[in-house]
Amino acid sequence: MEAGLYAASLTERVVEENPRAVLGLATGSTAVPFYRALVGLGQCGLDLSSVVTINLDEYIGLPPSHVQSYHCFMNDHLFSHIHISPENIYIPNGTVEDLERECNRYDEIIRENPIDFQILGIGVNGHIGFNEPDDLLVSRTHVVDLSPETICSNSRFFNTIDEVPRRAITMGVQAILQAKKIVLMAFGKEKEDIIGKAVHGVVRTDMPASILQLHRDVTFVLDRESAAGLNYDSYVMEVVR
Repeated sequence: MEAGLYAASLTERVVEENPRAVLGLATGSTAVPFYRALVGLGQCGLDLSSVVTINLDEYIGLPPSHVQSYHCFMNDHLFSHIHISPENIYIPNGTVEDLERECNRYDEIIRENPIDFQILGIGVNGHIGFNEPDDLLVSRTHVVDLSPETICSNSRFFNTIDEVPRRAITMGVQAILQAKKIVLMAFGKEKEDIIGKAVHGVVRTDMPASILQLHRDVTFVLDRESAAGLNYDSYVMEVVR
């Protein structure tokens, strides 16, 4: 898929400039073409052995070995296919008893490893990471109750909707906005309305992705369906796939 290769090529530029780059990573079906292309670039010579990776989020209650955990997702789609030290891989632990302590630990990791490149998807309700629409957006890593829209959307990965975890640990919006470069990927007609609101609408906490308007270096990688609601006269953008 052209979109995955385009996003991966942006990552390649960052890593070639800084072999120890910190990559903020996302999960979900939208990210799969990106990881497939990134693995391909690694097989063609891109050295990813020294990068540090920091994932956005993880379900609470799923062990890393669970097939729907984000630990498992990342291993299946990226880590098992590239040469990277396990010590350089960071994903929240959603099985610990003290979740507040885990959130603080993760914030310290982010503080010590400023993110150079952040890949994002976007939820049907505008969430980035698992930062759901709310009256306030939390700046730091935190525990979140997943919205009904998110639970319904993610149920396609589980046998039944009752199996979908109701809570998650997510990186806060501050860490996302502090990334030097952000790339958001979205595909399909179901993302048209939310992309339009994120790009053209006012910055609102009930539309978390709209906060990306405050960042100086954001690239939206879209297909024609998800980009259908945008005003092309106002923006220079790449429509791929």
